[in-house]
Amino acid sequence: MDLTRSVTILPGFLKLLAHELRWKILTQLARSDYSVAEIVQFLDQPQNVVSYHLKKLRDQRLVTERRSSADGRDVYYSLDLETFRSLYLAAGETLHPALGQAGTATLPTLEGHLRKPLRVLFLCTENSARSQIAEALLRHMSQGQIDVSSAGSHPTGIHPFALRVLSLHGIETNVLHSKHFNEFVSQSFDYIITVCDRVREACPGWPDNSERIHWSVADPAMGEGTEEERLGMFEQTFLQISVRIRYLLTLIEREQAA
Repeated sequence: MDLTRSVTILPGFLKLLAHELRWKILTQLARSDYSVAEIVQFLDQPQNVVSYHLKKLRDQRLVTERRSSADGRDVYYSLDLETFRSLYLAAGETLHPALGQAGTATLPTLEGHLRKPLRVLFLCTENSARSQIAEALLRHMSQGQIDVSSAGSHPTGIHPFALRVLSLHGIETNVLHSKHFNEFVSQSFDYIITVCDRVREACPGWPDNSERIHWSVADPAMGEGTEEERLGMFEQTFLQISVRIRYLLTLIEREQAA
């Protein structure tokens, strides 16, 4: 057998990941969104070096950026998990077709029972859309195994479009209601996830054993247009958060199995 015929060029995606500093950046962003200043602090590297490698990752659409809605001078960087997954599978397929087979991406639920109970709190400013969608989705996708709540720094009531989108996807909404995060300050959580840049800066202190995660998600309630267009913005927010939660559940299952 002529092995030279089966040799393929190493995919550029894998070459990109092979750099140690870029891999460390992706490792940080796999758990939470961060500003460049925070990434610089984590890696103890000059900002120009970190910015260079972030640009490399952005050019391949592995990392996205979004200007902070709290402080327009800050930019939050996010790992695009779905793009990463697609490129990873495509790279594997160049080695063997079976390595490129993808699983379902439709609202999966936990396959087994969690070994220990978990509490998760989602926070945003008004507790009207993003955090409510996240609360309902995690409760649904964890099959009620995770004790999940949401709250805001200035709660205003649930946006009707958030309720409509959740209902369209068959997600229970009866238990949802807006709450101020002061109701939860004395409580302990395994994960506290901010889905709003503003509330991340105003968020009070919680016990040190809570893992703090930030998802920089644009507020769909700020969108303009026709009713159909605005509802579409809430649908996009739903899809974005569902992807985040799907990967969060995978992380939780793996860590509990360890």
